[in-house]
Amino acid sequence: MRCVIVDDEPLAREELQELIKEVSQLEVVGVFSNAFTTMEFLKTNQVDLIFLDIEMPMVTGLDFAAQLPKHVLTIFTTAYSQYAFKSYELDAIDYLLKPIEKSRLEKAISKAEAYKRLLSDETEKNIVQSNTSDFLIIKSDRRFHRLNFSDVRFIEGLKDYVVIYAGNQKLITAMNLKTIHQKMPQHLFIRVSKSYVVNVNYIESFDHHTVYVGESEIPLGEVYKRDFFKMYSGGSLSPEE
Repeated sequence: MRCVIVDDEPLAREELQELIKEVSQLEVVGVFSNAFTTMEFLKTNQVDLIFLDIEMPMVTGLDFAAQLPKHVLTIFTTAYSQYAFKSYELDAIDYLLKPIEKSRLEKAISKAEAYKRLLSDETEKNIVQSNTSDFLIIKSDRRFHRLNFSDVRFIEGLKDYVVIYAGNQKLITAMNLKTIHQKMPQHLFIRVSKSYVVNVNYIESFDHHTVYVGESEIPLGEVYKRDFFKMYSGGSLSPEE
Protein backbone atom coordinates (compact mmCIF):
# COMPACT_ATOMS: atom_id res chain seq x y z
CA MET A 1 0.00 0.00 0.00
CA ARG A 2 1.11 3.54 -0.77
CA CYS A 3 0.70 6.05 2.03
CA VAL A 4 1.36 9.69 2.89
CA ILE A 5 1.87 11.49 6.20
CA VAL A 6 0.33 14.89 6.91
CA ASP A 7 1.35 16.73 10.08
CA ASP A 8 2.37 20.34 10.70
CA GLU A 9 5.03 19.28 13.23
CA PRO A 10 8.36 18.27 11.58
CA LEU A 11 9.41 15.99 14.45
CA ALA A 12 6.06 14.19 14.44
CA ARG A 13 6.35 13.57 10.69
CA GLU A 14 9.87 12.19 11.04
CA GLU A 15 9.02 9.93 13.99
CA LEU A 16 5.95 8.48 12.32
CA GLN A 17 7.82 7.82 9.09
CA GLU A 18 10.51 5.89 10.98
CA LEU A 19 7.89 3.90 12.92
CA ILE A 20 6.06 2.96 9.73
CA LYS A 21 9.30 1.62 8.23
CA GLU A 22 9.94 -0.45 11.37
CA VAL A 23 6.57 -2.17 11.59
CA SER A 24 5.23 -2.52 8.04
CA GLN A 25 5.81 -2.83 4.31
CA LEU A 26 3.92 0.37 3.57
CA GLU A 27 5.50 2.61 0.95
CA VAL A 28 5.65 6.20 2.20
CA VAL A 29 5.33 8.21 -1.02
CA GLY A 30 4.87 11.66 0.49
CA VAL A 31 5.29 13.67 3.69
CA PHE A 32 3.46 16.98 4.00
CA SER A 33 2.91 19.78 6.50
CA ASN A 34 -0.54 20.96 5.38
CA ALA A 35 -3.73 20.00 3.57
CA PHE A 36 -3.16 22.16 0.48
CA THR A 37 0.08 20.55 -0.69
CA THR A 38 -1.31 17.12 0.12
CA MET A 39 -4.38 17.63 -2.04
CA GLU A 40 -2.25 18.78 -4.95
CA PHE A 41 -0.16 15.61 -4.62
CA LEU A 42 -3.27 13.41 -4.51
CA LYS A 43 -4.47 14.84 -7.83
CA THR A 44 -1.59 13.23 -9.72
CA ASN A 45 -0.44 10.35 -7.52
CA GLN A 46 -1.96 7.07 -6.36
CA VAL A 47 -2.37 6.95 -2.58
CA ASP A 48 -4.13 4.19 -0.64
CA LEU A 49 -3.75 5.45 2.94
CA ILE A 50 -3.21 8.77 4.67
CA PHE A 51 -1.93 9.36 8.20
CA LEU A 52 -3.58 12.66 9.02
CA ASP A 53 -2.97 14.97 11.97
CA ILE A 54 -6.12 16.67 13.26
CA GLU A 55 -4.80 19.88 14.84
CA MET A 56 -3.36 21.80 11.88
CA PRO A 57 -3.50 25.51 10.97
CA MET A 58 -5.88 26.87 8.32
CA VAL A 59 -7.51 23.53 7.43
CA THR A 60 -7.88 20.95 10.20
CA GLY A 61 -7.47 17.24 9.59
CA LEU A 62 -11.20 16.69 10.19
CA ASP A 63 -12.14 19.27 7.53
CA PHE A 64 -9.56 17.92 5.10
CA ALA A 65 -10.71 14.31 5.57
CA ALA A 66 -14.19 15.26 4.41
CA GLN A 67 -12.70 16.32 1.05
CA LEU A 68 -10.61 13.21 0.41
CA PRO A 69 -11.40 10.86 -2.50
CA LYS A 70 -13.51 7.86 -1.45
CA HIS A 71 -10.80 5.31 -2.23
CA VAL A 72 -8.29 6.89 0.19
CA LEU A 73 -8.35 5.31 3.66
CA THR A 74 -7.65 7.55 6.65
CA ILE A 75 -5.90 7.01 9.97
CA PHE A 76 -6.02 10.10 12.18
CA THR A 77 -3.13 11.05 14.45
CA THR A 78 -3.72 13.41 17.36
CA ALA A 79 -2.47 14.40 20.78
CA TYR A 80 -6.05 15.14 21.90
CA SER A 81 -8.26 12.21 22.86
CA GLN A 82 -11.46 14.26 22.54
CA TYR A 83 -11.04 14.20 18.76
CA ALA A 84 -10.94 10.42 18.58
CA PHE A 85 -14.69 9.92 18.51
CA LYS A 86 -15.27 12.74 16.03
CA SER A 87 -12.90 10.97 13.64
CA TYR A 88 -15.25 7.99 13.31
CA GLU A 89 -17.96 10.27 11.93
CA LEU A 90 -15.75 10.60 8.84
CA ASP A 91 -15.31 6.89 8.05
CA ALA A 92 -11.81 6.86 9.49
CA ILE A 93 -10.14 3.47 9.68
CA ASP A 94 -8.58 4.25 13.04
CA TYR A 95 -7.06 6.99 15.17
CA LEU A 96 -3.69 7.06 16.93
CA LEU A 97 -2.95 9.07 20.04
CA LYS A 98 0.44 10.78 20.22
CA PRO A 99 2.99 9.73 21.26
CA ILE A 100 2.22 6.81 18.96
CA GLU A 101 3.03 3.37 20.31
CA LYS A 102 4.59 0.86 17.94
CA SER A 103 2.10 -1.91 18.78
CA ARG A 104 -0.84 0.44 18.29
CA LEU A 105 0.50 1.55 14.91
CA GLU A 106 0.89 -2.07 13.81
CA LYS A 107 -2.73 -2.76 14.73
CA ALA A 108 -3.98 0.27 12.79
CA ILE A 109 -1.96 -0.63 9.69
CA SER A 110 -3.17 -4.24 9.79
CA LYS A 111 -6.73 -2.96 9.93
CA ALA A 112 -6.13 -0.65 6.96
CA GLU A 113 -4.59 -3.49 4.93
CA ALA A 114 -7.56 -5.74 5.71
CA TYR A 115 -10.00 -3.03 4.60
CA LYS A 116 -8.01 -2.43 1.43
CA ARG A 117 -8.38 -6.12 0.55
CA LEU A 118 -12.11 -6.05 1.31
CA LEU A 119 -12.64 -3.01 -0.91
CA SER A 120 -10.50 -4.27 -3.80
CA ASP A 121 -12.13 -5.15 -7.13
CA GLU A 122 -10.96 -8.75 -6.67
CA THR A 123 -13.05 -9.25 -3.51
CA GLU A 124 -16.49 -10.63 -4.21
CA LYS A 125 -19.29 -8.26 -3.18
CA ASN A 126 -22.39 -9.98 -1.85
CA ILE A 127 -25.93 -8.86 -2.68
CA VAL A 128 -28.81 -8.76 -0.19
CA GLN A 129 -31.72 -10.21 -2.17
CA SER A 130 -34.46 -10.12 0.48
CA ASN A 131 -35.22 -10.45 4.16
CA THR A 132 -37.70 -11.98 6.59
CA SER A 133 -38.22 -11.23 10.27
CA ASP A 134 -35.49 -13.74 11.14
CA PHE A 135 -32.86 -13.66 8.41
CA LEU A 136 -31.37 -12.04 5.32
CA ILE A 137 -31.03 -13.85 2.01
CA ILE A 138 -27.67 -13.02 0.46
CA LYS A 139 -26.61 -13.90 -3.08
CA SER A 140 -22.97 -14.93 -3.41
CA ASP A 141 -21.31 -16.76 -6.30
CA ARG A 142 -24.66 -17.55 -7.99
CA ARG A 143 -26.03 -19.15 -4.80
CA PHE A 144 -28.48 -17.86 -2.20
CA HIS A 145 -27.39 -18.02 1.44
CA ARG A 146 -29.39 -17.58 4.62
CA LEU A 147 -27.87 -15.27 7.22
CA ASN A 148 -29.69 -15.42 10.54
CA PHE A 149 -30.02 -12.09 12.34
CA SER A 150 -29.11 -13.88 15.57
CA ASP A 151 -25.64 -14.61 14.12
CA VAL A 152 -24.89 -11.00 13.17
CA ARG A 153 -22.79 -9.28 15.85
CA PHE A 154 -22.50 -5.87 14.21
CA ILE A 155 -22.38 -4.14 10.84
CA GLU A 156 -19.85 -1.54 9.79
CA GLY A 157 -20.38 1.05 7.09
CA LEU A 158 -17.28 1.49 4.94
CA LYS A 159 -17.29 3.90 2.02
CA ASP A 160 -20.02 2.63 -0.36
CA TYR A 161 -20.28 -0.79 1.30
CA VAL A 162 -21.16 -2.45 4.57
CA VAL A 163 -19.20 -5.21 6.29
CA ILE A 164 -21.38 -7.72 8.13
CA TYR A 165 -19.64 -9.42 11.07
CA ALA A 166 -21.36 -12.76 11.66
CA GLY A 167 -19.52 -15.47 13.62
CA ASN A 168 -16.02 -15.62 12.12
CA GLN A 169 -17.22 -14.27 8.76
CA LYS A 170 -16.84 -10.82 7.25
CA LEU A 171 -19.34 -10.35 4.44
CA ILE A 172 -18.98 -7.25 2.31
CA THR A 173 -22.15 -6.00 0.65
CA ALA A 174 -22.77 -3.17 -1.81
CA MET A 175 -25.32 -1.31 0.30
CA ASN A 176 -25.25 1.65 2.64
CA LEU A 177 -25.67 1.27 6.40
CA LYS A 178 -29.06 3.00 6.59
CA THR A 179 -30.60 0.71 3.96
CA ILE A 180 -29.45 -2.56 5.51
CA HIS A 181 -30.45 -1.37 9.00
CA GLN A 182 -34.00 -0.84 7.74
CA LYS A 183 -34.14 -4.50 6.71
CA MET A 184 -33.30 -5.72 10.21
CA PRO A 185 -35.38 -6.04 13.41
CA GLN A 186 -35.25 -2.59 15.00
CA HIS A 187 -35.64 -3.99 18.52
CA LEU A 188 -32.49 -6.08 18.01
CA PHE A 189 -30.18 -3.80 16.01
CA ILE A 190 -29.34 -0.28 17.09
CA ARG A 191 -27.38 2.44 15.30
CA VAL A 192 -24.57 3.58 17.60
CA SER A 193 -22.63 5.87 15.24
CA LYS A 194 -22.47 7.03 11.65
CA SER A 195 -20.56 3.88 10.76
CA TYR A 196 -21.91 1.12 13.02
CA VAL A 197 -25.09 -0.87 13.77
CA VAL A 198 -24.85 -3.32 16.69
CA ASN A 199 -26.84 -6.38 17.75
CA VAL A 200 -27.79 -5.56 21.36
CA ASN A 201 -27.52 -9.23 22.37
CA TYR A 202 -23.76 -9.16 21.72
CA ILE A 203 -23.01 -6.03 23.74
CA GLU A 204 -20.84 -7.03 26.69
CA SER A 205 -20.31 -3.56 28.15
CA PHE A 206 -20.26 0.12 27.23
CA ASP A 207 -19.29 3.55 28.50
CA HIS A 208 -20.09 7.07 27.32
CA HIS A 209 -17.88 6.75 24.25
CA THR A 210 -17.48 3.07 23.35
CA VAL A 211 -19.57 -0.09 22.95
CA TYR A 212 -17.68 -3.36 23.51
CA VAL A 213 -18.61 -6.41 21.43
CA GLY A 214 -16.11 -9.16 22.19
CA GLU A 215 -12.69 -7.77 21.31
CA SER A 216 -14.19 -5.07 19.10
CA GLU A 217 -14.35 -1.50 20.42
CA ILE A 218 -17.13 0.34 18.61
CA PRO A 219 -17.42 4.13 18.91
CA LEU A 220 -20.64 5.55 20.38
CA GLY A 221 -21.48 8.73 18.47
CA GLU A 222 -22.89 11.81 20.19
CA VAL A 223 -25.90 11.93 17.85
CA TYR A 224 -26.89 8.36 18.72
CA LYS A 225 -25.91 8.27 22.40
CA ARG A 226 -29.26 9.31 23.92
CA ASP A 227 -31.29 6.74 21.94
CA PHE A 228 -28.75 4.05 22.77
CA PHE A 229 -28.89 4.68 26.50
CA LYS A 230 -32.69 4.83 26.40
CA MET A 231 -33.06 1.58 24.47
CA TYR A 232 -30.38 -0.41 26.24
CA SER A 233 -31.09 0.66 29.84
CA GLY A 234 -34.80 1.49 29.62
CA GLY A 235 -34.02 5.07 30.64
CA SER A 236 -32.35 4.10 33.93
CA LEU A 237 -28.94 5.42 32.81
CA SER A 238 -28.08 8.93 31.68
CA PRO A 239 -26.11 9.63 28.49
CA GLU A 240 -24.54 12.59 30.27
CA GLU A 241 -21.16 11.99 31.89
